[in-house]
Amino acid sequence: MSESSLEEVAAELYAGPLDAFVAQRNARAKQAGERDVGEQIRALRKPSVAAWVVNVFARERRDELGQALRLADELREAQAELDAPALATLGRQRRALTARLAQEAAQLATARGERVTASTIEAVQQTIAAAFFNAEAAIAVASGRLIRELEPSADGPADIEDAVGGGLGAPSPATAPPPVDEVKARRERRAAERAVHDAEQHVIRAQRELDKAERELSTATRRREQLGERERKLKADLVDVQARLQSAREDVVDADEQHAAAELAAEKASRALETARGALARLEGSSGETQ
Repeated sequence: MSESSLEEVAAELYAGPLDAFVAQRNARAKQAGERDVGEQIRALRKPSVAAWVVNVFARERRDELGQALRLADELREAQAELDAPALATLGRQRRALTARLAQEAAQLATARGERVTASTIEAVQQTIAAAFFNAEAAIAVASGRLIRELEPSADGPADIEDAVGGGLGAPSPATAPPPVDEVKARRERRAAERAVHDAEQHVIRAQRELDKAERELSTATRRREQLGERERKLKADLVDVQARLQSAREDVVDADEQHAAAELAAEKASRALETARGALARLEGSSGETQ
């Protein structure tokens, strides 16, 4: 029996009935034609409940899991490139997706008659999440041969080879890294998306500046019109004041001439009065002497 056949047998056992695992394992070991292979099969350890739930899901929902793990590839690329916008988006997708996949896996296990607790569902979700952080964990999850649950870690779970029955092996088509051209295309697409986002933000900022400039222009235009109207009014007032001033100057000249004439007339009248008084006095003196 070849190594690939050993992996196939292990995958069948790890997705089979959990309470019958030991009996089926021993039976398949006896059926092996080679003693060494039989010993390898007999050495397969019984999976934990959470690992078994993930194995069932990996076997029955292989395409769905493969799509999820491609999202894991994108998440790891974004982490490597420190692409903050992509990380935020993919992180939200990861949390929602792992929760949904864990619930679906639990439903499959329940349909097989296995009791799945809340803590088991949490362990299943953590195991699936581990595949989003580390490529080897993704291969382990997709293998359908997990022995125990995994913990999410960028460095990968410790002793991951020991977490997979029959060894980690090579990545399956569902979990193999995407071709270089595909990776390049995704990076170029993200770069183009960032360029579009940056351009959109630039347009938004430029539009805000334009709106501000238009408001300032409108305010300045209104102020110019108000001051222009005021200038025209002041000029009209100035013309009126200048005309009144000229008239007042002329009135002053006329009044000055009238004042001079009146002053001269007053002086003449004063002299005439003095003359009349002198004449009267002389007449009165002459009358007294005659008496």
